[in-house]
Amino acid sequence: MLGLGWFPDNLGGLDRYYRGLFEQLADARGVVIGPARDAPATVAAVGDQADPLMRRLLAYSRAARRSASEVDLIDAHFALYALAPLRSRALRSLPAVFHFQGPWADESAAAGDGSALRRRLRVALERRALRSTSATIVLSSAFRRLLVERYRVSPWNIRVLPPGVDLEHFTPGTAEQRQAARAALGLHEAAFVAVCARRLVARMGIEHLLEAWTTIADELPPGSQLLIVGDGALRESLQARAGAGVRLLGSISDEELVGAYRAADIAVVPTLAFEGFGLVVLEAAACGTPSIVTDVGGLPEVVAALDRSLIVPPGDTRELAARLRAAASGALPSREAARAHAERYDWPTVAARHEQLYEHLRRTGALPRRPRVVYLDHVARMSGGEIALQRLLPHLDRTDAHVILGEHGPLAQRLAEAGISAEVLPIASTARDLRRDRVRAGGASPAALLATAAYVLRLALRLRRLRPDVVHTNSLKSGVYGALAARLAGVPLLWHVRDRIAEDYLPRSGVRLTRALISRLADGVVANSADTLATVPRARRHRLHEVIPDSVERSPQPHAPDPAITTFGMLGRIAPWKGQDVFLHAFARAFGGHERDGGDGSGGGERAVIVGTPMFGEEDFERDVRALAEQLGLGGRVEFRGFREDIWSELAGFDVLVHASVIPEPFGQVVLEGMAAGLAVIAPDEGGPRELIADGRTGRLFASRDRDALAAAMRELREDRELRLRLGAAARLSLDAYRPGALAERLQQSYELLATPRSRRRSG
Repeated sequence: MLGLGWFPDNLGGLDRYYRGLFEQLADARGVVIGPARDAPATVAAVGDQADPLMRRLLAYSRAARRSASEVDLIDAHFALYALAPLRSRALRSLPAVFHFQGPWADESAAAGDGSALRRRLRVALERRALRSTSATIVLSSAFRRLLVERYRVSPWNIRVLPPGVDLEHFTPGTAEQRQAARAALGLHEAAFVAVCARRLVARMGIEHLLEAWTTIADELPPGSQLLIVGDGALRESLQARAGAGVRLLGSISDEELVGAYRAADIAVVPTLAFEGFGLVVLEAAACGTPSIVTDVGGLPEVVAALDRSLIVPPGDTRELAARLRAAASGALPSREAARAHAERYDWPTVAARHEQLYEHLRRTGALPRRPRVVYLDHVARMSGGEIALQRLLPHLDRTDAHVILGEHGPLAQRLAEAGISAEVLPIASTARDLRRDRVRAGGASPAALLATAAYVLRLALRLRRLRPDVVHTNSLKSGVYGALAARLAGVPLLWHVRDRIAEDYLPRSGVRLTRALISRLADGVVANSADTLATVPRARRHRLHEVIPDSVERSPQPHAPDPAITTFGMLGRIAPWKGQDVFLHAFARAFGGHERDGGDGSGGGERAVIVGTPMFGEEDFERDVRALAEQLGLGGRVEFRGFREDIWSELAGFDVLVHASVIPEPFGQVVLEGMAAGLAVIAPDEGGPRELIADGRTGRLFASRDRDALAAAMRELREDRELRLRLGAAARLSLDAYRPGALAERLQQSYELLATPRSRRRSG
């Protein structure tokens, strides 16, 4: 194992991680730059960190070469020292893995090294080291994405293996031990205490933390303290800025650090840039203390499974202050939940994953080979197709998946949290945001056409470098440009049709163009419903042509009805074709409003809720819908809740989910989610919902676009509570065929079919 230094003689995250992993591997041999006063005999500590660079490099390379006869594999952790041994005659025949723990060149620049020459040299060293190994290990999906986008490392050669935490050293302690930790630091028992353990350098964001703390200091209980642990170039300036209630503790021992974590209510990691993982988050959690973190690097991945509200934007003092204020009021995960979260990262489990990887590399010289599939989507906003993709990908256990998005956005972060490889290859907004009603002769601007053509060429070049087995397009626009790019790159294409290719959805010229592309360029077609598939032409080149619907997860909290009021809700994108206006008209006719016998809108125990936000320039329609609620006399009985991340919480507040699309819905993912939540669902009797709902058994269908029919169905379910409950329970039990695992298996069989050359299929 080719390291940098030995912790704690060399204080750095890389060194702490290196030692932690080394001590878990019984057969490991190590080389580091000294001093390494408590290192075992199996670690060769050469030279000293203060020695001239060339002396260090020569001594390090000699020590590494001497170990050649004793080792079967090389695990390199720092490019500067590892590159020469990796390229040496004695070691270059061995399989090798590189632990990429951060962009060395960028981190040095952020620390104040302004030399452009040194920056270029560091980047060159890193790239050469990466090319000299068979596989690369990163601690987070965020750094995998950085390697893919900026270093152009193949995603197929990268593995994400998070670090471990010493669960025997970092412990919550007893209530008495926590009280003793507070007493040792002179903290009042009722005080709110935050701790930040960081190197005191600019990229750590400590100055923003100080500003946020000052903002809320007067609102905190008496004696509240912010404890800052660590040392660095900014210590004096931070000390000068620290007011009452802020203490800089400097460098402290690991035992004292455990005490600080136990004493604190919250830890804070306000990093501004280059955070590969954030081991301090796990160490604090192991002590029972959750952390507020910024949305930087791997930090969101560490925290999201515990509590997404702990993530704030980097450098946003107002948001950080607000989250600290909420933490002081008790809005935090329990200490037990924090500890349980940390226990997912115990060192023995982490080391076992490394050993499995090492053994495979030792035997074969390469990572395991599975079908490689590139997924394309033109947006990264959380709409229906994107949510479906996010849910499905973690279940593809026989597939190496890599997603290429046309923009930055929430989907990229969600994929990272799920451990899915992704990159952003930006497409010009003129092409990405082109509305489907403009896809007609003379409708699309020359700029949009030119941008699309340029993107097709860029994507084709990227696919040639990636060399996937299959390209899977996830949206209508990505189907168009992805089909052309895949043909240029010579890769089989699976076109996932999520939109009806019909004139009630697309202009006639758009229908002709899309059908022609599917017929001539798609090797396989899957659609989200039989209704959607019926709009897609068959072609001789199609190897498969079938329905694979979207998946749904079981709701974590089934609906709990409130007998005092009946809530009818709509959830999803606000758009003219989604029918929010139809919903409001029907609600007014059913329960009181200007559309019901000249009513005054007084109504009874019913309310309407609309959850969602407009996309692609549809804000005018949202304003019209809000105005319509007032015009219909519904007043305060309609609530617009905007975009909501947690759809299950929103569905739990409904009694009835209404789906009111005015053109046939290709599938109806929201319908499926309502059924999974145990709700009675009302939907139009056409398109995908007609396939999902058995009318009268698992939901209610109404004549599409018929406001009176919808109003009648709403009244029926308002008046018959037992029917609502019976339909919801039956719907929840009917969804086994839509579970992600079952659908993932069908897709993986499709990939295996498409990845098999036609000649081999004929001969087999």
